[in-house]
Amino acid sequence: MRQVLYGFTIAAVFWFIMFSPWTKDSVNFWFIMLPAASILIVYSLIIGRASLPTIFKYEHKYILIGLAGAAVLYAIFYIGNYLSSLLFDFSEEQINSIYAIKGQANKFLIAFSLLFIVGPAEEIFWRGFAQHRLKEKYGEAKGLIIATAVYTLVHIWSFNFILVMAALICGLFWGLMYIRYKSLVPVIISHAVWDIAIFIIIPISV
Repeated sequence: MRQVLYGFTIAAVFWFIMFSPWTKDSVNFWFIMLPAASILIVYSLIIGRASLPTIFKYEHKYILIGLAGAAVLYAIFYIGNYLSSLLFDFSEEQINSIYAIKGQANKFLIAFSLLFIVGPAEEIFWRGFAQHRLKEKYGEAKGLIIATAVYTLVHIWSFNFILVMAALICGLFWGLMYIRYKSLVPVIISHAVWDIAIFIIIPISV
């Protein structure tokens, strides 16, 4: 488990730099996220190379499943945005602060990064490497819970309740999808398409 803990530590450091109130105003989010994603994907692929044929199992239906997953998750967040606006008077401000990072780079660069680097890298590390390794040691349910808990907690540096809850929902959704299909392919498609849909194409907040 040391390799998983090392990976968690790398992620925690980068997420701290990107999101903490002590550092985020001094850096460009995308200039940190892209190296972070690149390091995590390389780390995962090298350390977890023996599992690659299993976690990248492909079937044609996974494309449609991934797209459907992105649509379902977008609907969950659309409804969640409405409910949070009724329940929490701080929700709009916190959601707008998340969308503020769009101003730190060209939207086409952001879309490309989310689709081809950030989304795939997060799934390869959090589900394909961390959750997969934890499942082998502790079983399916505990692996999902631990991986999702850490994925959620690394976002806590933001002190943004909405972002932390979003990470929890996404972690559970994609973690369960990975368990269901035993492949990262539909999960990566779901994550990448959802990212650009909710962040660039049809954001839930302007």
